[in-house]
Amino acid sequence: MDFIDGLPVSKGKTTIFVVVDRLTKYAHFILLSHPYTAVGVAEIFFENIFKLHGMPRSIVCDRDPTFTSIFWSELFKRNGTNFNYSSAYHPQTDGQSEVVNRTLEMYLKCFSSSRPKEWCNWLAWAEYCYNTSWHSSIKTTPFELVYGRAPPTLLSYIPGAATAIESVDNQLKIRDQVLQDLRVTLQESQSRMKKIYDQHHTEREFEVGDWVYLKLQPYRQTSVAIRKAAKLAPKYYGPFMILKKIGAVSYKLELPTESKIHPVFHVSLLKKKVSSRHPI
Repeated sequence: MDFIDGLPVSKGKTTIFVVVDRLTKYAHFILLSHPYTAVGVAEIFFENIFKLHGMPRSIVCDRDPTFTSIFWSELFKRNGTNFNYSSAYHPQTDGQSEVVNRTLEMYLKCFSSSRPKEWCNWLAWAEYCYNTSWHSSIKTTPFELVYGRAPPTLLSYIPGAATAIESVDNQLKIRDQVLQDLRVTLQESQSRMKKIYDQHHTEREFEVGDWVYLKLQPYRQTSVAIRKAAKLAPKYYGPFMILKKIGAVSYKLELPTESKIHPVFHVSLLKKKVSSRHPI
């Protein structure tokens, strides 16, 4: 689960609460308005997700204050749900919702690019399109995996045949054109994202006790090490010893005691120490 913030005000709403099932890829897009609280988001979760799908065994999310609050953690803990928070400086840990966020933003741009303040009107259509579209990773649609049947189809618009009311004709015509454009754009976007990911993906694995260098933005990490010329300083810090392997792709490092950043990092930010020369 994740939030999409910074949207223009539409019917008093500025935020979308995105919830995605890791297995079936089925998603729900829920409207929110600022300021929202952990209590309010929990109520929305039970009203929109729990009543349809039950309580999840685990939730992957970032370290948003809503998700890390004591109320939120204790509430779900008592219902048997575990939280898997994203590792520091690696939003890909919450990759499922990140991908859906990008797809949803693309949908809304197609729907309301000329009238951005009307994106709220198209959110239900965006959810329908996403859940009834073919996904290459699951070789079917999310709707079919969840409900065990083919997704409902919409009758194609035939000019002048659907209704004698001109406004209804116009709305159906716009709907069909937008949905057609969306499906083409979605296929292109999925193929492009997969190609980019495959180009930069490498397999790495470390053991407890290994010494590794940590890749961070130098100008932001003064609590790890102070460097005078931050812009020209190496991006790797360390070396640091690996204390624990967390999951399949995250590691806990032995950082300096004065460090103020979370000590768990994704494997893509680590480079094994093989010589005394500091990596760039």
